[in-house]
Amino acid sequence: MIGSLAAPPDSDDEAIRDEIEGFVSGLLGLVGITADPLASREHILISNLVERAWAAGEDLTLEALLARVHRPPLRKLGVFEIDTFFPEKDRLNLAMRFNALLASPSFAAWRSGPPLDIESMLWSGDTPRAAIVYLAHLSDDERQFVVTAVLSKLVTWMRSQKGSSDLRAMVYMDEVFGFVPPTAAPPSKKPILTILKQARAFGTGMLLSTQNPIDLDYKAMSNAGTWCVGRLQTERDKMRILEALQSASGDRDVSRLDALISALDKREFLLHDTRESEPTVFATRWAMSYLRGPLTKNQITDLTADDPLHDMGVDRPADAERAVAGVADDESAIAPEIAPGVPVHYLDPAAASADQVGADRNGARFEAALCAQLHLTFDDERAGVDHDEVWEAVYHPLGARIDAADATVVDYDERDFLDEAPAGTTYLLPEAPIDKEAFFAESANTIKDHLHRSRSIQVLCNRDLKLYSRVGESAQEFSARCDAAAQEHADREVAKIRDRFEGKMDTIRSQIEAARLKVDDAGLDADTRRNEELVSGAGTLIGVLFGGRRSSRSMSSTASKRSMTRRAEQRLRTAEAKLTTKVEDLTELEDSLAEEITEINAEWSAVGNQIKTMEIGLEKTDIAADEVALVWIPHK
Repeated sequence: MIGSLAAPPDSDDEAIRDEIEGFVSGLLGLVGITADPLASREHILISNLVERAWAAGEDLTLEALLARVHRPPLRKLGVFEIDTFFPEKDRLNLAMRFNALLASPSFAAWRSGPPLDIESMLWSGDTPRAAIVYLAHLSDDERQFVVTAVLSKLVTWMRSQKGSSDLRAMVYMDEVFGFVPPTAAPPSKKPILTILKQARAFGTGMLLSTQNPIDLDYKAMSNAGTWCVGRLQTERDKMRILEALQSASGDRDVSRLDALISALDKREFLLHDTRESEPTVFATRWAMSYLRGPLTKNQITDLTADDPLHDMGVDRPADAERAVAGVADDESAIAPEIAPGVPVHYLDPAAASADQVGADRNGARFEAALCAQLHLTFDDERAGVDHDEVWEAVYHPLGARIDAADATVVDYDERDFLDEAPAGTTYLLPEAPIDKEAFFAESANTIKDHLHRSRSIQVLCNRDLKLYSRVGESAQEFSARCDAAAQEHADREVAKIRDRFEGKMDTIRSQIEAARLKVDDAGLDADTRRNEELVSGAGTLIGVLFGGRRSSRSMSSTASKRSMTRRAEQRLRTAEAKLTTKVEDLTELEDSLAEEITEINAEWSAVGNQIKTMEIGLEKTDIAADEVALVWIPHK
């Protein structure tokens, strides 16, 4: 029964989604709808219906699926209400097309027999077996559906197996033309490419056969490890093979391969093996064939009359039954609708901020939270402050209304978020009306009001010096700057009194110089008088000694010289006293100047130490909300 919608055994989410994608693409192809899994609303709706049922361990029938297409058990798809995303009238039209398919007698064969089961097709007990899927009597759309359904089931089965380097199963597909073309993307293409790329790791091989290599996708050809190239009908086919061989093995001698392929005779083949350094030419044995054409359905029935597959029931072994717990009443497998225009993020469990916001790094259930990024401008013209900050916070868990004070301030950026929800995500339905734009607008205003009331920055100030610290400047650095400014003020005042004292000092210095000159002159005069008196006295003494006669004039001259000497000495003492007085005046003036300078420095030093703290708050116009978004956070 190819059309079975029985829930598959336990497998990874990617495999199940691939199987759903293949089945839905083929099913839509049967009713004439070419669907893009990412853009087609028909494909998206049916895929969600099947996945939701399988996630709950529920086996579907086509009749049940048809009913759910018309009346989906979903409130939303993505961020839109189901009736907005896919109106009821259009869903009814789609359901009618499926109903016509179910009512068609030619489709009845798909719905009879045992369910499609890869394990049963490959094994009968412990005995391996070959299963042949015969397509000759089918239309192109039906062939696509069958091939897609079988190979999608095979992909799911192989991904449930342990890795193996031994061959566990082989898929042989004759006449692959149309199933994996180079440009189009029919439903069968994805499972074929998946098998070619991944199946060898699970011990599964694939052999494709075609007479039209030009109609094969390059990705399919480049993933083939072994090539058997026979005689080709056209030069284009040969060139396609050569291009693909060169792409897969760039070191091959293309001209030699060209010569070998061109020289092939009947039943001769060129064997290219990626594990061998050189290609090999081999021939097959001659075999007689009547070439009588495809088997009829009646002949197939006769040939398979003894096949135990016909006697199989639809029950599967107990160990293959799937037990998947359904979602709780407060959960949804589909993301709740989000208000239009609101950014939606998924927190990466590996983000540094995950622990800060209370995330469970291993959680598969996601809980709604609000992340806010606001731009704050602190400005004060008097203080010369114009400082910008980015304030980021997460509000989690999210209630009906946010408490702006209950914010977890974190430093996050786009690297902390995933673009899409991880596979298998379920959503805790939030109390907050996240489908309403008003909720996010109100939350943004609440956060702004809170920041306006509570957020400020502190700066240091010296009002006497009219100095304010810069944002980020330390108290020590600002104190040094105030001290330097105070010293400048002190220096200016000292310069003023220096000008005032300078004239007095110059006068006293001139007087000192004049007094010094008088001292020098008086000293020289006194010395001269003393010498003259000495000389004069010496002559008188000699006259006395030798009995000479002394004249009254001589005696008078000697007395006069002694008197002049005393007067000269007196002038010297007077000059020296005056010089001493002037020096003392200069010293006194300098002491007075030093005292004023000391007072000035002490006064301005005290001014430099008058440092206080001032706060700069926010005006409402200084707060801009860059983003208020919804973020889904992994939860236990």
